[in-house]
Amino acid sequence: MRASLFRAFDGIEVDNVAAYGDAETARLLADAGIIRNRRKITAIIENARRIQVLRHSYGGFAEWLKAHHPRSKTEWVKLFKHTFKFTGGEIVSEFLMSIGYLPGAHREDCPVAGVIRGRAGAPFSSSSH
Repeated sequence: MRASLFRAFDGIEVDNVAAYGDAETARLLADAGIIRNRRKITAIIENARRIQVLRHSYGGFAEWLKAHHPRSKTEWVKLFKHTFKFTGGEIVSEFLMSIGYLPGAHREDCPVAGVIRGRAGAPFSSSSH
């Protein structure tokens, strides 16, 4: 599925996806390799456009995340729902845990958790929350 998404959405290149119009939406809706849900497809395109806006106001998506850290899970979900389309609590939580902005994705003895904690400026560590 992941490879199909990368292929279908031009490698998930923000500027390419943000430029999609009716022809690309129709192509995606006909692509059997991805979930063909119009709301999800249009949300991906719109969210790429919103990422472009974040570049201008924050310097990029990573900088936007840093500017809003720290927040509770509830606050993050509210912010994502306000900023992006089709983002719910589960996807926001899983995403933020996977990049170290929320606790819970890794046990303390997990090697990946150690890498996250060891990064300079890591957003989450067990000592900070």
